[in-house]
Amino acid sequence: MKSLIEKINAEFESFKSDAALQAEKGNKAAGTRARKATLELTKLMKEFRKESLEASKK
Repeated sequence: MKSLIEKINAEFESFKSDAALQAEKGNKAAGTRARKATLELTKLMKEFRKESLEASKK
């Protein structure tokens, strides 16, 4: 579970920097990368939820 949390944090940092580039400088490529990061974050969050529920049942 610890490695999953590290992946989530890394992906979020990537999203944060790309979203800032798009918002501040109008960088279209950064916007595309930010949207891609949100899709990956969604997958990781669902995986975290599943693992968290399994851990709470123990």
